[in-house]
Amino acid sequence: MSRTVRGGRPLVYLDSGATSQKPTVVLDAERDFYATHNAAVHRGAHQLAEEATEAFEAARATVAAFIGADSESVVFTKNGTEAINLVAYALSNAGADGALDGADPEAASRLRLGPGDEIVVTVMEHHANLVPWQELARRTGATLRWLDITDDGQLVPPETAIGHRTRVLAVTQVSNVLATHHDLTPYVQAARSHGALVVVDACQSVPHLPVDVQQLAGGGVDFLAFTGHKVLGPSGIGVLYGRPELLAAMPPFLTGGSMIEVVRMEGSTYAPPPQRFEAGVPVAAQAVGLAAACDYLTAVGMDRVAAHDQVLMRHALGTLASRGWVRVLGPAEPEPRVGAVAFTVDGVHPHDVGQVLDDQGVAVRTGHHCAWPLHRRLGVTASTRVSFGVYTTTEEVDAFVAALDTVPAVFGLAV
Repeated sequence: MSRTVRGGRPLVYLDSGATSQKPTVVLDAERDFYATHNAAVHRGAHQLAEEATEAFEAARATVAAFIGADSESVVFTKNGTEAINLVAYALSNAGADGALDGADPEAASRLRLGPGDEIVVTVMEHHANLVPWQELARRTGATLRWLDITDDGQLVPPETAIGHRTRVLAVTQVSNVLATHHDLTPYVQAARSHGALVVVDACQSVPHLPVDVQQLAGGGVDFLAFTGHKVLGPSGIGVLYGRPELLAAMPPFLTGGSMIEVVRMEGSTYAPPPQRFEAGVPVAAQAVGLAAACDYLTAVGMDRVAAHDQVLMRHALGTLASRGWVRVLGPAEPEPRVGAVAFTVDGVHPHDVGQVLDDQGVAVRTGHHCAWPLHRRLGVTASTRVSFGVYTTTEEVDAFVAALDTVPAVFGLAV
């Protein structure tokens, strides 16, 4: 990256977990759509509208293939947060009179929640995969329960929270703080044995690992969400995968144009998925850009991306291990980790650590990273996080560590 910051220092960008930088092919794809095909998707009968619609649906097919899904099971949203909220609100709306009329009875039965039912999350969830479920519990009278973690950042066994009352399991595949890559198989199998829905937050896994929704956790999951801006794609677009039979039964989240079938003054009927969940003018240019990002990563090879991430993780953890004044959060070994290293410095607030790094051109994230309960569980107020992208180099990790080594002198720490 040629960008310089802070008095001409070369930028060392280690905040990809918050948002990724974009390859030129992604920028070009989005610009080309606006320059040559810009029209309202699914609306006009003229050639430009046809081209826009074709580009949009081709993008959907590309993104779906990237995660092993079929096009009709992929819904475009604003971001990963909206994708998770879509599911939570649809489950809330499912309890309304007539909301599931005509739906497959078996699918419909899985969508209804009420008092006595339980929603299970984990203590390490990003707020985007916690607060929507808190609100769903409040609206339906269901009870929210959560799986704890061990001191090294692994999930406790599923039977500690998942039981016969569980109706929803919402879990991250990779923690955005601890970077723990969970084997979700026992948790998904436990939830499935009780007929519960499984919702996976894949925002931190899809940029780094091969993800196949049909094979994940030994047989696939019901819903999976990720966001474009973390996976080399544009801002303003997210993805929700849902099992087709569940999407077909779910009532809509947002209503209006594009998602309807027949509209009369007395009432309306809704289009089949995925259009049912894409009210208004779709995010066509962003979808085209995201498809270009998926093509880019496919060309690189997700196995190679994952291997590169492990090289960076091993290098970062090995270097930090010799600094006794640094506490790394999460597993000490690189193998269970993906994409990020969060840490604290003895006696120095993470915001101050981040300022020292920023003064030397190193961009990192500081704070609770939208995972406040997890930080409380770890006994820290906040942390500093470095996170990697496919473009990150070991030399940039070295530059970060060199900048970090100035922190003790700046704050008078005895090391």
